[in-house]
Amino acid sequence: MPMPSKDIGAAAEKAEQGVMQYAYAYGLNPVPPALTACLIAAQHMRPFQTLPVLFAPVLLFSSYLNVNGYKKDAAGVTSAWSAAYMLLAMRRRQQFSSRFGARGLTRGATLALCGVNVVSGGLAYAFSKREEA
Repeated sequence: MPMPSKDIGAAAEKAEQGVMQYAYAYGLNPVPPALTACLIAAQHMRPFQTLPVLFAPVLLFSSYLNVNGYKKDAAGVTSAWSAAYMLLAMRRRQQFSSRFGARGLTRGATLALCGVNVVSGGLAYAFSKREEA
């Protein structure tokens, strides 16, 4: 029976990434705020609702900040504005029968993504360091 090499052990440790590291990396990614903005816009454009649609440009700006190197600040903006949208969206009541249509599934996906953004963005904001030029 061959002896396991040291490379296999190092690869196993690297592959075994914890939930906290995964959430931290997710919070530093520019895609989730852009996806959240798209879902919010899709949900509230027809009929047009002014207040919820105002969240989409802020989340797109957060994605823009992230791409330009302000990862910590972008994570904080994403987390805060996702939490604010969740509070706004949870105030609206929805009938049980409309939860499983296209609009209900979009609303559920938006709220789930906002919840993940709050946790991962807050984690990334709390534990990342601001890079100075």
